[in-house]
Amino acid sequence: MIQGVIEGVSVPSVFIPKPIELYRLGQFPIDKLVTYFPFKNGSDAVAASVDGSAVKPVLRF
Repeated sequence: MIQGVIEGVSVPSVFIPKPIELYRLGQFPIDKLVTYFPFKNGSDAVAASVDGSAVKPVLRF
């Protein structure tokens, strides 16, 4: 099963500025959390998510 979440029940105007601020302060390493995969390699992204080698796999079109 593949599951996605888009901000859940958060209030974007409150939630979004906080991780941006933390990133700017060097306290939220989003560049290390995201791993990009070509869309055609979607199964690789799922496998990386399952085995833990990718924290946040992102498919690029």
